Amino acid sequence: MREIIELKGHIIDSMILPKVLDTIMDMGGDFEILELRVGKTKTDESYCKMIVEGDEKLFEELEKLGAILPKKEVKVAPAPADGVLPDGFYATTHHPTYVYINGEWKKVKHIEMDCVIVIENGEPICKRQGLVKKGDLVVVGREGIRVEPPQRPREPTDVFGFMTSEVSAEKPVNSLIKKLAMEMKKLRDNDGFIIHVVGTAVAHTGADEALAELIRMGYCQALFTGNGFAVMDVEKQLFGTTLGMDKNTGRVYKGGYRNHLVAINEIRKAGSIRKAVEMGILKSGVLYECVKNNVPFVIAGSIRDDGPLPDTITDVMKAQDEMRKYIWEADERGGMCMIWASMLHGIATGNMLPSTIKTVIVDMNPYVVTRLLDRGTTHALGIVSDPGVVMPMLVQELKKLEKGEE
Repeated sequence: MREIIELKGHIIDSMILPKVLDTIMDMGGDFEILELRVGKTKTDESYCKMIVEGDEKLFEELEKLGAILPKKEVKVAPAPADGVLPDGFYATTHHPTYVYINGEWKKVKHIEMDCVIVIENGEPICKRQGLVKKGDLVVVGREGIRVEPPQRPREPTDVFGFMTSEVSAEKPVNSLIKKLAMEMKKLRDNDGFIIHVVGTAVAHTGADEALAELIRMGYCQALFTGNGFAVMDVEKQLFGTTLGMDKNTGRVYKGGYRNHLVAINEIRKAGSIRKAVEMGILKSGVLYECVKNNVPFVIAGSIRDDGPLPDTITDVMKAQDEMRKYIWEADERGGMCMIWASMLHGIATGNMLPSTIKTVIVDMNPYVVTRLLDRGTTHALGIVSDPGVVMPMLVQELKKLEKGEE
């Protein structure tokens, strides 16, 4: 195959041009640059036009990197059965994606990685495979598709633009937290949508008190977690322990794990977390604050859960779809996703996020931070640290900003 492709934007600073050239050479292709204009100022965009020769797989990869190929009508094929895709289906990235239909480019709704595009009433919609029904028109091939990867400007405008080096615990955490607080306040003041994804370490380390404060202050519009953290949050309010460990001394009481089971039982007797709050059984904590402040929460189950709580969604695909509702709202309103010490829920959520949602990862494990930063968005901030230290500092910085302090 031989095609003329174009690249536009901050293609040098964002490493898009080098990635395109490397991909062509790595996949046995050939290229000839016809035109290259490099922006002369920090705000100027660059442009490249080139002839590329290679197989179809090469052009699929170039399209994912943001290469603009000649306009051709998008191709579709009907799904042969529920949950079954036609051969040659197009697998999505998490970058803004457009398809060429009836002579115009239309943006794909609810984009996320590793899904497919279905055309419904002339509109392209991103769907996971399990939701595809027999006869749905699924996009196949690469023609008529345009992807716009996020580009890093030469002069960063916020804290996310500064994280260009490798993941390390040796970062200026105090400075990053101040900048992050400014971004969060800007979002809240402009009706933005902040999602918090939390793991059990948030309860163990005492960061849950700071999280409850963030909810009261209006810096949380949705909460994603698992049955483990939810039970610990309840147990901590009823008994002052997490898995039998005293929150003040760190001492594990003999037989203290029973507190965990009793906490589940109390909520099950009430019927739900909301009912436990309304009945006066649950009087504080993260989930209490969610109920009191009308912040929706999604508790997703796993194979290792105790109980589970009546609010826990044990069908993980249903839990995914419930989480997507709030991810879509964050994408529409301008959003941020903050992942606190949660490998499983954090990576799962990260895979559902469009690359346009700013993402913050705080974890003691550098692997988790690296894994989430490697999703390919420039709008990500990784901090290798204890959420029990970072979250209270963040609350204090937000309070300073609200008082008008620098």
